Amino acid sequence: MSPLLQVADVSVSYGKVEAVRSVSLEVREREIVTVIGANGAGKTTLLSAVMGILPLKGSVQFCGENIVRQDIEDRVADGLSLVPEHRELFATMTVEDNLELGAFRIAKSVAAQSQERVYGLFPRLKERRKQLAGTLSGGEQQMLAMGRALMGAPKLLMLDEPSLGLAPIIVADIFRIVTELRAAGVSVLLVEQNAKAALEIADRAYVMELGEFVLNGPAAEIAKNEAVAASYLGFSHG
Repeated sequence: MSPLLQVADVSVSYGKVEAVRSVSLEVREREIVTVIGANGAGKTTLLSAVMGILPLKGSVQFCGENIVRQDIEDRVADGLSLVPEHRELFATMTVEDNLELGAFRIAKSVAAQSQERVYGLFPRLKERRKQLAGTLSGGEQQMLAMGRALMGAPKLLMLDEPSLGLAPIIVADIFRIVTELRAAGVSVLLVEQNAKAALEIADRAYVMELGEFVLNGPAAEIAKNEAVAASYLGFSHG
């Protein structure tokens, strides 16, 4: 079976600066894949290029189709969704209205089912469905951003730094939900600076440095790597 997402020899530049250099990555069905690395390594740039926000050189195949020339709306309609690092919610709209915006390309009956599913995953959002998004806590805003992305019933959910700025107990809750999504059949591509938390839930991992992948493999093995432990996990196995 071919991978759900296959990124091959992709490069992304900002003017003359090459932020991502010839990287290849794949995500299979029912899999959590994480990309870890320091701030500025090129992780967000890679996700933005896969989503169609930034132009790229190389090949991106999703569900067996080359999507490089597709616009963002078509990628969303095909089942690819991104939760950006800064969430990009509509602060003056309610939780419910933000969620409905995530379902603009699907039938109303499907949207209603998606909304119930989101409320099942995030009961707090249901409690606050009439509350303005801008008045939510940071953790609640992250839940709303994820919920909005899930409204379109994606096959692959890309998460950009979902733990950023959140308390450890909220991070644990977010990551628990990510594992529940995998169990429900949603694949996840997770970009994270919190390498320890990401490696604990991921099936496979890629380590990114200065726009390139320097290591990849099963997450459990990457976590045991001496260089990764020293650089990203804050300890040595020695």
